[in-house]
Amino acid sequence: MKHNRIAALALLPALGLGLWQTPSSAQDPTLPEIEVRPPATEQAPDVDTAPIEPAMTAPAAPMPGGSTPQPNPSLQNDSFPLLSDQSFGGTMSNPTGLNSVLRTESDLFETPRLGTIIDRDALDRKHASTVYRALQDEVGVMLQQTGNGQLSPYIRGLTGQQILVLVDGIRMNTSILRPGPNQYAATIDPGSIERIEVIRGAESALWGSDAIGGVINFVTRSADPLRGDYASPTFSQFYSTAEASSYTRTGFSSWYGATGITGGVSYLDVGTLDRGGDFGRQPGTDYQQYAGDLKLQRMLTENHLLTVAMQHFEQEDLKRSDRFLPFVLGPASDGSVPTQRPTFFDPQQRDLLYGRLEGLLPEDALIGDFYSVTLSGMRTKEASVVDRYSGNDPAAVVTRREIGEFDDWGWGTTLSFVKDMNDYGKLTYGTDYYSESIDAERVQINNPDTPGATPMVTDPQYPDDSEADRVGVYASWHVPLTARLDATTSIRYENINVSATPNFDTIGPTYFERSYQDWIASAGLAYKLTDDVRLVGGYYEGFRAPTIDDLTANKTFLQNNQSTPLVGNLDVEPEHSKTYEVGLKFNYDRLRLQVTEFWTDFDSFINRETIGGARFLTNQEAYINGTELAGEYVFNRNVALYGNFYYTYGTVTTADDPISRIPPTQGILGLRLSEPCRRSYFDVYTWMVDRADRYSESNLGDVRFIAGGTPGYATLNVRMGQSFGSENQHQLSLALENITDKYYRVLGSGVDGPGFNAVFGYQYSL
Repeated sequence: MKHNRIAALALLPALGLGLWQTPSSAQDPTLPEIEVRPPATEQAPDVDTAPIEPAMTAPAAPMPGGSTPQPNPSLQNDSFPLLSDQSFGGTMSNPTGLNSVLRTESDLFETPRLGTIIDRDALDRKHASTVYRALQDEVGVMLQQTGNGQLSPYIRGLTGQQILVLVDGIRMNTSILRPGPNQYAATIDPGSIERIEVIRGAESALWGSDAIGGVINFVTRSADPLRGDYASPTFSQFYSTAEASSYTRTGFSSWYGATGITGGVSYLDVGTLDRGGDFGRQPGTDYQQYAGDLKLQRMLTENHLLTVAMQHFEQEDLKRSDRFLPFVLGPASDGSVPTQRPTFFDPQQRDLLYGRLEGLLPEDALIGDFYSVTLSGMRTKEASVVDRYSGNDPAAVVTRREIGEFDDWGWGTTLSFVKDMNDYGKLTYGTDYYSESIDAERVQINNPDTPGATPMVTDPQYPDDSEADRVGVYASWHVPLTARLDATTSIRYENINVSATPNFDTIGPTYFERSYQDWIASAGLAYKLTDDVRLVGGYYEGFRAPTIDDLTANKTFLQNNQSTPLVGNLDVEPEHSKTYEVGLKFNYDRLRLQVTEFWTDFDSFINRETIGGARFLTNQEAYINGTELAGEYVFNRNVALYGNFYYTYGTVTTADDPISRIPPTQGILGLRLSEPCRRSYFDVYTWMVDRADRYSESNLGDVRFIAGGTPGYATLNVRMGQSFGSENQHQLSLALENITDKYYRVLGSGVDGPGFNAVFGYQYSL
């Protein structure tokens, strides 16, 4: 029987990456067949519109040795899916997801890697008005905010340049990323996200430079070709009392004939943050945010799908919260008094435009069974104003104002193929290329409130007309070695070129070029102890080339009241790491659990070192080790106990100094009641964090680190929601967070934790 090509393309990522899961509605044989109907007046060429028969829903993949797990049907539902039901990559409602975080295996249970999938239902339960809320409470992920509206996720103790962030498989990381925390992960509208895929551990062999601590892939919403012709408006409204913030998004999704369209616009207005305890509202935490996105999908033929998407995100009046007084509880960690230095970002902007063509190749094609090619363009713009005062008293005057701006323009292309080699496994291979250029400027105004004060051109944050490009080729081979043992090996060659002409007081004027190359490899094993238990482990190499920021940092001013300036180092070398990990995965009807132990050795770790009265970035040796655990126990179809725990420890062995901002030991423990048919839920949980006082030398004098140690804390939280309407198209929800009004601060953040917070939500979807 000739199969329906729309269905085949919808399942393309699943088929191409060894994934056989589909949404539960397609798995239920009692539901009617899904029929794809073209419009009466126009028939797309070569699109077979025959009904999708149940046989097109691929069966669960047989276990090695021929057995197929038979889960208890009384425990199967959308609320508590088995690990084997959770997958990286595309789904039937997201046919453009071939570029997943894992370019080979996609099944959470089968793959040797450890990861988390945050689907749309979970985002709605979290009232995800920001990316911070979207990623909150996930195992192994600490979220640092220097300012409200900014976000730097930590995975396995690493952040910034050492974590790779993707949007629909396209790199967000650029050469403007700074060492340590930066704000750019927050520049995504959470209302546009379909799911978030988080991989913990090095993925440089698949994704190249920066993927040392982990990878986060934000997969945006797409139209669903399997619903036939439809038009579905959506609306979301969240209100948070702690920030007096309001988030509104209006969106739509439709499919007509051979064409689908998805998009939306959103607005977020955030007031000043009400902190826990009796500390009142924190100055410098209010801002505004706008976003819009549009995605067009078109079946060109029965085998090929074209996607064109655009995204715009902009924040206004965004502040570095740690530079507004009063901020700290007493003096900084070294006893010094913080300096008043208000800093504003206006705008903080990100734009993305891409086109993607993907599809099925002829059966006899030697190069592969499936392909995906993407061409993308991205812009990151940042404008800032920094005021320096004569003192901290109310009568202090502005003595200097710095106004800076930079634009990072880039484009990239990726090409991927997947080839099923039957008994010899599955081969995924391809290439990617990214190029960027930076325009930057800055002026300084002394005594700006004095009549006649004139701007003077000064050193910009980055050299104007800086350029960087990277190219990589990779291959990943997934093969069953025995009936019980599977292996995944990956290898990549990466080349990065950086050039600029800094004309700073600390460097230049001089033109420089730097090139960095490396071969990166990884190998992972998954051993079937039983049908429901996997022993996994592997060796994974990490690689990161220095950025424009590393080579030409221009922070000659005293940052965070530290006693020495930070300047660039044109001789810094790439980072190299080797990660060893071993873990167990349990996939029982009632128990779903991942537990892992990892160790990461850095042969070359870029760290700050004081030389001759100035701080430079130099290459040192370091290590990080830790334990991660995440899972749930299902009491019955509607009730589950869940939680996670992680411990991380890191040291720069060269300097015998702790790695900066290693997350304290922490975890989540909760009880969730859910009724999927009515989309109702009740969730009570506690977030527990240990005290952190193991500061690195670079943390001393930083006002974000509380003197004597950052206190531990525990918060009590409740979430609940109920749908109503003839098709459950309306949903009301309520979250009560930090019910005991506990004061806390996430380690190294410039934003204190919210006190008692009530979040109200309303959503409409048809």
